[in-house]
Amino acid sequence: QVQLVESGGGLVQAGGSLRLSCAASGSISSIDSMGWYRQAPGKQRELVASIASRGTTNYADSVKGRFTISRDNAANELYLQMNSLKPEDTAVYYCRLWKFFTGADYWGQGTQVTVSS
Repeated sequence: QVQLVESGGGLVQAGGSLRLSCAASGSISSIDSMGWYRQAPGKQRELVASIASRGTTNYADSVKGRFTISRDNAANELYLQMNSLKPEDTAVYYCRLWKFFTGADYWGQGTQVTVSS
């Protein structure tokens, strides 16, 4: 089993920055992919950014150039550096891990990010 715990959310003014962290524990391999998703009130959950085992990254168009995803495989940590935040970035941010061999995926409990205008 895999457990994911997010941290780093909070309230920030527009233009500010936050860094989210996701601590992973359990049966984890460095070849598993990980990503950040977000869900705003009344909207569907959407992909923010993902990172594969070899470091290949993928970003939603809305965050390109502002957010950076990274991972520390030795520490089993996933990060999301968020700069130039906008009110429309307000959402609950979730960490996700999906297993390379089985395809099983796991989610954290989420962390709230609120950007005030």
